[in-house]
Amino acid sequence: MKWSQRDCRRDMVAPETPSRRAAALRLTGIGILAAAVVAALIVIGRVHTVNPAFSLFGRQYVAALTLKALLATMVLGVAALQVLLALWIYRKLPLAGSAPRPVRLAHRVVGFALFALSVPIALHCLIAYGVQFTSVRVAVHSLAGCFFYGAFVAKVLLVQTRRLPGWVLPVAGGTLAVVVVVLWYTSALWYYNGYQLPHF
Repeated sequence: MKWSQRDCRRDMVAPETPSRRAAALRLTGIGILAAAVVAALIVIGRVHTVNPAFSLFGRQYVAALTLKALLATMVLGVAALQVLLALWIYRKLPLAGSAPRPVRLAHRVVGFALFALSVPIALHCLIAYGVQFTSVRVAVHSLAGCFFYGAFVAKVLLVQTRRLPGWVLPVAGGTLAVVVVVLWYTSALWYYNGYQLPHF
């Protein structure tokens, strides 16, 4: 019995199709859930009554802004460490070689620290100011804050999901890092720069 080149190609592609469909479905489901988190935060931030006097660890108003700027800068530093660890894990860090097993554990611990450190900042922003669109800076910051938690939920679910394309986790991690930079730029750097965004 003779096999044509077309038959061979079909036999080679067919077994991969179900796994690709399953991966696409998983990615779609995670994307929908992440989008739902973002939408829920936006709605909550828009409909609830803001309380500018809400304190952050006992500090209010300008004192709260000062503390938030400090915490946001710490988050930026932790995010940078997270990126370096990820580059090491994916063997993209020059001269570092293969990452030992503790590096993967450190990557997870640092990721949890990043999330935990961001929560008080986000909670204060949400309760004290809500989601506002009064200026471009405020709108970008508000939307980026909501997007961060949607992206974080997606990243956690993606880490727990097997048989996904190899590009998915790096893209998710890179997206989170970019969002952290945007949040810091539109808040902490704005505060440190005398309540205005620096122009580069």
